[in-house]
Amino acid sequence: MKNLWRDEEAKNFQSDLELRVYTSNLLGQNNELVLHGGGNTSVKTKVGGEELLFVKGSGWDLESIKAEGFAPVKLFALLEMAKLQKLNDSDMVAAQKAAMTDTSAPNPSVEAILHALIPYKFVDHTHADAVVTLSNAVSGEENIKKIYPNFLIVPYVMPGFILAHTVYEMTKEMDWSSIEGIILHNHGIFTFDDDAKRSYEKMINAVTKAEKFLKENAPIDLEHTHIHSDCDIIKIQKFFSAQKGYEVSIVINQTPLATFYAAQPNLREFASRGVLTPEHIIRTKRVPLIMEDTNLEEGVNAYKKAYLEYFHRHATNEISIEPSPNYMIIKNAAVISFGKNKKEAQMVSDIVTHTMLAVLRADKLGGYKSISEEDSFAMEYWELEQAKLKR
Repeated sequence: MKNLWRDEEAKNFQSDLELRVYTSNLLGQNNELVLHGGGNTSVKTKVGGEELLFVKGSGWDLESIKAEGFAPVKLFALLEMAKLQKLNDSDMVAAQKAAMTDTSAPNPSVEAILHALIPYKFVDHTHADAVVTLSNAVSGEENIKKIYPNFLIVPYVMPGFILAHTVYEMTKEMDWSSIEGIILHNHGIFTFDDDAKRSYEKMINAVTKAEKFLKENAPIDLEHTHIHSDCDIIKIQKFFSAQKGYEVSIVINQTPLATFYAAQPNLREFASRGVLTPEHIIRTKRVPLIMEDTNLEEGVNAYKKAYLEYFHRHATNEISIEPSPNYMIIKNAAVISFGKNKKEAQMVSDIVTHTMLAVLRADKLGGYKSISEEDSFAMEYWELEQAKLKR
C-alpha cells in the first residue's frame, strides 16, 4: 500500500487538528482503506486547559473532511461512559452531545468512546479491504494472529457502546505499549501514536502486511474469457423504479471481476453470504437478487418474500424498510446496482466491487464467512445507521 505522506506538504500544518485533517484526508484518498463515509479518526488535544477529543463527525468523509468536520468532546466524559455496564443508543448520543464544547459541530462518531479509550494522541480507524478479507475468511483468526502477533484481536461485537465497553474490559489491566494496534474481526483495524505521521504510517504498514499475505496465499486470476451477454437496461430501470416508488438510477458492472463473479457455479449460495463490513448493509442489504433461471418479476417477488421472512425472524418493534433488492447479479452477464440517484447507485456498486474481490480471496483461504444473520439484522436496523441514510 502506497504511503501518501509528504514531509514538504505536512510542514504547512502546525496544530494537532490541522495534522489530524491532513492524515485523515490521506487515509480517505485510498478506497482500499475506506469507502463512502467509512472509518473514523481522532486527535486528543488541550483547549483552554481542558483535554478534548476531536473525533470525526457523523456524515463526513475522511477524503474531504475539514477542521469543522471534527466534533470536540470532553475526554473525561467519554472515559466515564466507557465504564458503564449499559448505555443505550439514544442515551449515548445525548451524552456525547452534552459533552461537546461546540454545539454547532456535527454529532461525534459512534466510535468516539473507543477513540477516547486509546491513550494516544492520534487514532486512525479504517475498514481496510485486505484486513477485513482476512477476518472474513474461515481461517481468519489463525491468519490474523500469525500476521499481527502484537495486535489486540477483538471478536465481532456491535459497533458503538458495546464495542467500546468490550475493549475497555479487555484493556483495563493491559499495558498499551505492549500492542501495536487493534484488529476488529469482520470490521476493521485501529492504529495509534502520539505523532500523526507515525500513526498514519503504522496503518499503511499494517495493511501492507495483509496485502502481501493475500498476494502470496490468495491470488485471483481474472484473465479468462467469460460469457458476456447484453442486459435490457431500460426494462430493468423501469421495473425497479416501479418496485421502489421512485425513478431508479442504475450502474452496470461488466468488468472482468464482475463477469467472473457472475459466472461462479452455485451462484445463489456463492453470492449470498453477507456483507464485507457491517456498515455496508445499509447500502446493499445483506444479499443481492440472483437472476439465474427466472424472469425479473418472479425473481423480485421471491426476493421480497425472503427479505420479509428474514425481517420477521429478527424484528421486535422495528418497521421493515422497502424489501426489494439494492443490487442484482445476472448469471454470466453483469452486476447491477440501484440507487435514488447516480451517486447512490455508484456507492452501492463500489461497495459490491470491493466485496466481490474479498469473497473470491477469502474462498482461497478456506471460505468466506460474514457476520451472522442476527448480527446483520441488528446492524441493518440500528437506529444510528438508519440515521445516516436519512442524512
